[in-house]
Amino acid sequence: MTSVFSCSISPYVALNSGNKPRSGARAQSLGGGDSTILSSDVIVVNGISFAGTKEKNGALIDGGSGEKVKNDTLIDGGKNGSLKPREKKWAKDAVFKDLELLWDDGYGTKTVKDYLDGAKEIIKPDGGPPRWFCPVECGKPLKDSPVLLFLPGNFLVACITFDRWTDFLVDEFLASSKLFCSGLDGVGLGLALHHKALGKAFEVRCLHIPVYDRTSFEGLMKIVEETVRLEHDSSPNKPIYLVGESFGACLALAVAARNPKIDLVLILVNPATSFSRSQLPLLPILEALPDGLHDVFPYLVGFVTGNPLKMAMANIEYKLPPRLQFQQLYHNLTALLPSVSVLSDIIPKETLIWRLKLLKSAAAYANSRLHAVKAEALVLASGNDNMLPSKDEAYRLKSSLKNCKVRYFNDNGHSMLMEHGLNLLTIIKGTCKYRRSKRLDLVSDFLPPSMSEFKCAFDEVTGLFRLATCPALFSTLDDGKIVKGLAGVPDEGPVLFIGYHMLMGLEIYSLVEEFLKENIMVRGVAHPDLFSKNFEDLATDFSLSDWMKVMGAVPVTPSNLFKLLSTKSHVLLYPGGQREALHYKGEAYKLIWPDQPEFVRMAARFGATIVPFGTVGEDDIAELALDYHDLMKIPILNDFIRDLKGKGSRVRDESKGEVASTDLFIPGLLPKVPGRFYFLFGKPIKTKGMKEMLEDKENESQLYLHVKSEVQNSIAYLLKKREEDPYRSIIDRTIYRAFNSPLPGVPAFDP
Repeated sequence: MTSVFSCSISPYVALNSGNKPRSGARAQSLGGGDSTILSSDVIVVNGISFAGTKEKNGALIDGGSGEKVKNDTLIDGGKNGSLKPREKKWAKDAVFKDLELLWDDGYGTKTVKDYLDGAKEIIKPDGGPPRWFCPVECGKPLKDSPVLLFLPGNFLVACITFDRWTDFLVDEFLASSKLFCSGLDGVGLGLALHHKALGKAFEVRCLHIPVYDRTSFEGLMKIVEETVRLEHDSSPNKPIYLVGESFGACLALAVAARNPKIDLVLILVNPATSFSRSQLPLLPILEALPDGLHDVFPYLVGFVTGNPLKMAMANIEYKLPPRLQFQQLYHNLTALLPSVSVLSDIIPKETLIWRLKLLKSAAAYANSRLHAVKAEALVLASGNDNMLPSKDEAYRLKSSLKNCKVRYFNDNGHSMLMEHGLNLLTIIKGTCKYRRSKRLDLVSDFLPPSMSEFKCAFDEVTGLFRLATCPALFSTLDDGKIVKGLAGVPDEGPVLFIGYHMLMGLEIYSLVEEFLKENIMVRGVAHPDLFSKNFEDLATDFSLSDWMKVMGAVPVTPSNLFKLLSTKSHVLLYPGGQREALHYKGEAYKLIWPDQPEFVRMAARFGATIVPFGTVGEDDIAELALDYHDLMKIPILNDFIRDLKGKGSRVRDESKGEVASTDLFIPGLLPKVPGRFYFLFGKPIKTKGMKEMLEDKENESQLYLHVKSEVQNSIAYLLKKREEDPYRSIIDRTIYRAFNSPLPGVPAFDP
């Protein structure tokens, strides 16, 4: 039997303010009664067994075994399955061997109700000082994961009112319900919807500030600072992440300003550094409010603190029919009623006044020391924040901090971490902020996409595009036979895909998605400008370029290609690059490749299998109306293009031929009634054992020309065969789907 202590914030494991984890736990039910004391392998909380828990650094965490326990509760199984049409042999040699492709990150399985149920217990007076705790549901992190310290806001108010229900009529439904919950919780559960996902990538610890605690801002800062310094001394080569929400963002900035030599990464969510410019004078209202009307205060604040429907939609499947979505929304809203009815009794007026004053002093302290912050920062700002001017504050912080990125979420409210459609780990990955050492390595630090990321990227973000283009894929077996699907593509890496870059690179989204369905992670090498500061200055919303990074894109450099092939990855390379993707009129399906071979020797060095491929369909969805030459004749646009050229980077010098001309521009396109995209992957070309032979320049050149010829042949084949496709037009495909909806896809021509 293990040693025992009473855990008042179950199912979360409490640590003391000195950051010294205790060795065991006696879990306590949410109703206050003690559970049965078990061995260290099992904890029962509120009637639910948590199996596979292990002791790591003294803190009990969920091992995430995914096995069933005595009461048939599936632990860490989640709702997201994974597509498994192939045996995952590739995973043995991949960089992310400890985390499977399309893993279950748990996002969408938790709701605001879970957050409120936990907060209702934690927020009760416990007489203790501020302290850290590790959420059990975070599970066991990957090896060498950095520490993430969550710094919450400093108070919580929530309420729900319902005037009447309708029969799921949208306008009336939205008008008749109000759900309001502030993200300034102070209890440390602000990441409740993200625990499982973050728990794989980080060692997560959350700061809990008890309701009746009166620790000053300087005192809280010292608690965080002490922990940061201890972690830095323990692992000096790892970054330390400080995720601060509202008040917590002020705390993170203050600690960073006082510790400029420690490698910190700040994630600032609607930072309260703009508190003095808040639209809502909370402190004067609360101080003037009679004691008898204290219960009304949560309702007053509720109108401005969050987007109620986005909170209730956190676990609603995007693909559900509208009526089922509204039924689930109704269920989520009504389930919250018992959870929020007592919150105004739990938080006394004196506590709210104290914490608002604490917030005021925190904002003043952080603002006075912004100049001293050396840490890299990511600011997440809501466009619909009615409590703080978060969007304007993000602009200000970006100009004030030396190394700062900003992402705006225009439809979200103040409590964005509790709202639908915002996965914090996805944002960290998409903005290239995830690393395990002092320097970012996009190959070794890469985390494969989860199932929820796959669904969001290819259902919600590019779903309509996929529906319009309906890609048809073909591959070539070793005997030269062309078959439907990707059976001819090698399972095991290293594999180097060499192909034609369609106009605007429109084929990438379909290609990556189809390979993910086959449990193959294709790592695309992209233009370095996509990762540059100049491009970052143009990107403010979480956009397609961020999703490309989530899906594994890396800058095209020899070192990155070396690392990818050495880790036996499937790599996507376009020799024509940007020049081919931004081709001129009359150049459709023309290969614009370097005069000299660039990838042959690298492939042979690692024995990579080269798979040439062709793709067609750009002329079926749009007509190129304005190319580079046309745009340069327009006075305002030509200055803009020249400016981009001056700021951009060159991948090749002029000696590489026409492909070195890489002026960045956005062509003018006239859309057509969508046709279809087609892919043909040619016969694999094995280079294993050919390293010495390909050191001869003539042999190298011959193989290069052979690959180029195979790509051209694939394009010619598809252009001819697509004429035989009875479902090339979107109209024909729509009619087919109407009568054959159970089928997984729309057929194409017979190869």
